Amino acid sequence: MLAGLLLIVALLGGASVRSWYLLEHFAAQSRANGALALRISASTQELAERTTELERSARQYMVLGDPGVLARFDAQLTHALGAIGNLDSLPGQPLASQPVDWRRAVDELGTSLHRKDAEDNLANALTRLATINAALDAQGKRWIENQHGALLGELEENRLRLGTLVVAAIATAFLIALAMSWWLSRPIDTIEEAIERLGESRLGDPVEVGGPADLRQIGKRLDWLRVRLGELEAEREKTLRHVSHELKTPLTALREGVALLQEEIAGPLTAAQREVADILDANARSLQGHIESLLRLNAVSLGTRRVHRRPVNLKRLLGEVVQERELQVQARRVQIQCNAPSTPGLEDADKLRVIIDNLLSNAIDFSPDGGVVRLDARIDGPRLRLSCIDQGPGVAAEDAQRIFSPFVQGLRPAPVPRQGSGVGLSIVRELVTVMGGRIELVTPGSSGAHFEIELPWTPAS
Repeated sequence: MLAGLLLIVALLGGASVRSWYLLEHFAAQSRANGALALRISASTQELAERTTELERSARQYMVLGDPGVLARFDAQLTHALGAIGNLDSLPGQPLASQPVDWRRAVDELGTSLHRKDAEDNLANALTRLATINAALDAQGKRWIENQHGALLGELEENRLRLGTLVVAAIATAFLIALAMSWWLSRPIDTIEEAIERLGESRLGDPVEVGGPADLRQIGKRLDWLRVRLGELEAEREKTLRHVSHELKTPLTALREGVALLQEEIAGPLTAAQREVADILDANARSLQGHIESLLRLNAVSLGTRRVHRRPVNLKRLLGEVVQERELQVQARRVQIQCNAPSTPGLEDADKLRVIIDNLLSNAIDFSPDGGVVRLDARIDGPRLRLSCIDQGPGVAAEDAQRIFSPFVQGLRPAPVPRQGSGVGLSIVRELVTVMGGRIELVTPGSSGAHFEIELPWTPAS
């Protein structure tokens, strides 16, 4: 992560430094061109003024012949030569050969003046000097415009390059961020899957996490937790089998002894003794039922760790479950209404059968004589929704949160006495959770119980 962040900072920082460098370069270039243009303008302007003075002094000397006027001409010539020297010393010689031509013209003017040549020769020299001055001014302005245009062209070219550089830096930083995100999200997804497997008691697959060292360390701790949970689960199963066996053995002897007493093998019983024997027999049977429920819950827990999906016809499965409960239905004179699509889908048929059977058994037990139990199944996109609705006393609001816990029975009794152990709904919830679904009690406290199950559903091809 640090390397990726440093690389992103280097890319964006490099683009920023490049932008700053170009800005400084163009600022310096602009200042240099401005200073050079100012020198050219000032020198050409001074040269034009000195040339005017030279022309005036030359014409006065030709008329007056005064040596003072000639001295003034020489002084102006000295200043003019300084200005032309300044132009000639410019870097890159922007005015080409114009300063040299100006010197030649002014030398000819000075020679003609000192020799007092004809006025025509003097006029020609002055005209030539004025022409050269105009050419110097035009050449200077043209050079300034060319430099300005070249600077703008270079600025535009570098602006495009800089834009490309910035876009490339941002795109590369984005790709690096995506790579870092993938590098970090992959082990996090692996950790999430491992936690889901641990929550579903699927402890056979080892936890292997890649990526950064700290996430790999978390993966090692999760694998240690997986091994530890496996050991605890094995100990729990072993303890449960041992305790169940240890309870069943004396319980069997107790039931046999009670049976001998009830059959009066050891001698006739009084009415009070027979009542005690009946109480012992009822409690022994109840205890045996609880032990068998505990074993059944443990067996279901062991068998729910893997889901075996195969094509299932919901309508046919509901019909088979109802048929298996036909004797119970007839005894309670309950009517079962089934509504399910016949479209097959991929599901764990064995677990789904146990879920429906437990819900239907509870619904029949709590339904009044002549009541109606509805089993509704429907496909809602990638989900299967299964509802079981009865007309019994329903579930009290205070039982809504604990009704799915093992060995918990609701506060509202069934219409007829029943020998339930309170593990049916806990088995249903465990199976539904393993299959990747959920179960909920709809509107607790109302008349009748309404359980709704949602499971993943894949249409069979």
